[in-house]
Amino acid sequence: MPSPATSPDAWDHYARELGQNIQRERARVGYSQDRVAYESNLSRYTYQKLEKGESKPGTPANPTVKTLLAVAQVLDVQLTDLLPSVTPDLTIR
Repeated sequence: MPSPATSPDAWDHYARELGQNIQRERARVGYSQDRVAYESNLSRYTYQKLEKGESKPGTPANPTVKTLLAVAQVLDVQLTDLLPSVTPDLTIR
């Protein structure tokens, strides 16, 4: 059985963990989803989906670097603080 980092669902898992990391940092600073969304120039819906690790229901999130940097800046953390520690190998076909 492939490891989580190389399985077909690796990106799904990575996106969900990214969302959990963002949610954890938001809770740490005591901000609402609305505040982070507004200050990051995202719609509330888009931000909520990002925290869930989705771009739309059933589709894993794939945010731009610009979006992630904006969220990191609002939360006053480094971008790397939001990224999951294990990255999926996306070269596997």
